[in-house]
Amino acid sequence: MPYRRLPNTDSARLRAFKKAIEMSKEIPPFRLAFSMKTLVKIQAFLPMFENAISHQRQTLVNQTEKAKTNQNTARKARIYLTHFLKVMNMAITRGELPPETRSFYGIATTDSTIPSLTTENELVAWGKRIIDGEEYRIRKGNTPVTNPTIAVVKVRYEKFLETRNHYKTSNRRAAECVNRTSDMRSEADELIASLWNEVEASFSSLPEEEKRAAAEKYGVTYVFRRNEAARKDLSPTLFSVDQENQ
Repeated sequence: MPYRRLPNTDSARLRAFKKAIEMSKEIPPFRLAFSMKTLVKIQAFLPMFENAISHQRQTLVNQTEKAKTNQNTARKARIYLTHFLKVMNMAITRGELPPETRSFYGIATTDSTIPSLTTENELVAWGKRIIDGEEYRIRKGNTPVTNPTIAVVKVRYEKFLETRNHYKTSNRRAAECVNRTSDMRSEADELIASLWNEVEASFSSLPEEEKRAAAEKYGVTYVFRRNEAARKDLSPTLFSVDQENQ
């Protein structure tokens, strides 16, 4: 026995609503298989649902673009900070700077290794520490590290902080859109279930196969179980699992 299956993707939900509206334009209200009250609800809900879906998709696109930009500026900042520390270490090795120079950046005077800048949090923390330390060291009258100078490093670092902040904002907005659309999906599912219940109830006096055929015209979806054979003359459409992304 085929069973009814409610939409499980946004595209399928939209089709269900649009099919109901389409039928309401083709059939007089007194012959329509669902109530005018339900139609009014669908007409009010559909534009808001479409807008929410569109907004979510655009927000996710923006999020992806911001992620790429953030990765690029983080990579640049990482390179400049790493090069700054390497140049500083080479200057110490040549005797041009004293080993105590490292202490201005929060590094042990005997430690010539480059601190980990792998994560963004490490990049933020070490970037500030190195920039503040070098600026303080210069104010104390010490010879600045060059090629790159700390001013150039700071430009790259601040650009990274800017894009990181934009990326975090886009993440927050995307999460808000996802949650809002998720809530609307629940409302959409309830409305479609109510709509289809009314449609099926309108044809309840018909034989089972005729009832399904009539309901299908209103967009009601039925599927057969694997071990069931559909009759060719009055068989409902066999739908495969919808793989569209929500």
